[in-house]
Amino acid sequence: MEYGILGLIILVLDIYAIIKVLGSGASTVAKLLWILGIIVFPVVGFIVWLLAGPKGSTATI
Repeated sequence: MEYGILGLIILVLDIYAIIKVLGSGASTVAKLLWILGIIVFPVVGFIVWLLAGPKGSTATI
């Protein structure tokens, strides 16, 4: 049961990362590569995206 919960948490975090990538200001190719990396390597892809991924397009003043 614990592995099912862990898998669900990873799935939710990956979906969150993909939504953030789609909303970022990165180019289409960069978005596609980030999404592929997150899908192919769910845990490592999320961690790399968290550390070095494209930031959101929200402007701060």
